[in-house]
Amino acid sequence: MAELKEPQRRTENDEVVERAKDFWTRYNKPIIIVSAAIILLAGAYLAYKYLIQAPKEEKAQELMFKAEDYYRKDSMQLALKGDGLNPGFVKIISNYGGTKAGNLARFYAGAASVKTGDFATAVKYLKDFDTDSKPTQARAYKLLGDAYAEQGKNSDALDSYKKAAHEFEDDATNSSDYLFMAAYFAQKVVKDNNQAIDLFKELKDKYPKTQRGFEADKYLASLGVYN
Repeated sequence: MAELKEPQRRTENDEVVERAKDFWTRYNKPIIIVSAAIILLAGAYLAYKYLIQAPKEEKAQELMFKAEDYYRKDSMQLALKGDGLNPGFVKIISNYGGTKAGNLARFYAGAASVKTGDFATAVKYLKDFDTDSKPTQARAYKLLGDAYAEQGKNSDALDSYKKAAHEFEDDATNSSDYLFMAAYFAQKVVKDNNQAIDLFKELKDKYPKTQRGFEADKYLASLGVYN
């Protein structure tokens, strides 16, 4: 019986080999084309990343130094537009907007535009800014709220203040400030007392040991809510 099984196994193996040969004969050209395309795409990506994007990132970071220095010195126009020798945030965004430094320039440009009273421009830059840094993102939402509020876009302003409050709740000091701002804005500007009450209650519950948390009861009382 063992002698009868051995030729059968060889036959099955031969069939597998034949099917493989037939498959390769029929599809070798598409396989080679697809493989070559994958290799070319991978090579193009690596070339872009290390030969184009990395140098641009380095250059953008270098250019940011002087603009940030002007920002820290409260020279907002120079920070935004440059000094003739060094570019400001606006030009950095234009030339290097796809880099991390260019993205950060949007935050600075938005913040500087709020300080100079150019609120529509501030909204443009802050809406395009996005970061994994939760404290910075929370600050951007707060500034966006300020810019909307100054334009009378109260619903957008309130939404932005709430986003700021909820972005990084572990930061009790800043988040309680942002949440207070949202609650106060809902009460005094939007005139939505129900939403203001909910926000002041949230403030009191989440951050009872902060200064804003201590103040929540006073504002709740002004809205007719007592302990």
